[in-house]
Amino acid sequence: MRYLPKSDSERREMLRAIGLESFDQLFQAIPEQYRLKQTLSVPGPLSEMEIIEYFRGRSAENSRGYTSFLGAGVYHHHRSVVTDALLQRGEFLTSYTPYQAEISQGTLQAIFEFQTLMCQLTGQEVSNASMYDGSTALTEAVLMAERLTARQRVLVARTVHPEYRQVLATYAKNTRLRIEEFGFTSSGQADLDAIRKAVDDNVAAVVVQSPNFFGVLEQFPALAEIAHGCGALCVVAIAEAVSLGIARPPAEADIVAMEAQSFGLPPSYGGPYAGVIATKEKFVRQMPGRLAGQTTDNQGRRGFVLTLATREQHIRREKATSNICTNQALCALAATIHLCLLGKRGLREQAGQNVAKAQFALAQMETIPGVRRAFTGPVFNEFVMEFPRSVKMINAELLKSKMIGPMALGRFYPELTKRGLVCVTETTTREEISRLVDGIDRALKIPV
Repeated sequence: MRYLPKSDSERREMLRAIGLESFDQLFQAIPEQYRLKQTLSVPGPLSEMEIIEYFRGRSAENSRGYTSFLGAGVYHHHRSVVTDALLQRGEFLTSYTPYQAEISQGTLQAIFEFQTLMCQLTGQEVSNASMYDGSTALTEAVLMAERLTARQRVLVARTVHPEYRQVLATYAKNTRLRIEEFGFTSSGQADLDAIRKAVDDNVAAVVVQSPNFFGVLEQFPALAEIAHGCGALCVVAIAEAVSLGIARPPAEADIVAMEAQSFGLPPSYGGPYAGVIATKEKFVRQMPGRLAGQTTDNQGRRGFVLTLATREQHIRREKATSNICTNQALCALAATIHLCLLGKRGLREQAGQNVAKAQFALAQMETIPGVRRAFTGPVFNEFVMEFPRSVKMINAELLKSKMIGPMALGRFYPELTKRGLVCVTETTTREEISRLVDGIDRALKIPV
């Protein structure tokens, strides 16, 4: 039953059980002047059918018929209906942290398979589960680097997602960590010369993202070499996981912090998602989150357990490696099902379509008078364009034609006004790209 109403006689019985005569007596502790005397100004009451119809109407206002060209860390990719059908099975949907291995083999195996897939994709040796999302995974990776190196300086590329950097700054504010940012070049990639000048023997980590916030693929082999030259660790963030279907995995990195949303999880108003940390086996004891291991029982049968980290590790605040407590296994399971359905060839094909669509869109947009590509570096499915007018003005016009246009970068990068971040995926049709190009062309011809 969705609702469990109580009758008047049942309410009176409940009051008698606690020695009261009316519900007003429950609020005697609240001063009279602070008590609400009139009914709330809300519509209804509505029946269940009326409520469903109401939200269908609001949904139609928000999304139906609109084409979005937004990415910036959250991506719209194809999802099979099989994923949701399996996720909603009761043994997965209702399970929580699998501390008791004897009753949690299904959940533990799902986590183990997820970890295996993440290692294969990132080129790392071990992976965890239960990071909240990409931003917190990156922060936990930096804190992990601090513990491993006993150093306090962290060099972070400005090409890392601005919100990831904000989360890191929040964590670091009241610690000994010193976060220092370095810039980017005309290619849209991290400035290697700036890093070489900044590194010293107190640097714990050099942090980059690939593809970065501008959609450009970073040179992480060179970045790792610079970091290792001063004894620091190289941390690579990945916000667009589908890129690993075609791009070179960051095997040279010491720690990879990834957002797995692109694998079977819808944009869904910003979450919940599934963060990942993958690393070298020698660093595993400093890795936060949950780690499912494979073993055998006393009869030689395959079995799974949580290993290394005890439950107390997640609740003893000052002594814990991390305070990540929530189990993200359901989101991780969605990613696991999605990847198993796609397979290696499917993921490679999906990634290839993203590259092809992005190159087509980029070439089409360069035909618009006054519009040019902002950075020269190689891209995956996002790219930055420079416009002769305000991106917000262009977007206002596009919205009239039910198109959600490029993200205005001036919000995060004051020096990049009139630049917009465009995203296309395998779900974006060529017709929609052509509509975007025509819409931008029309918007730029409107007299100021």
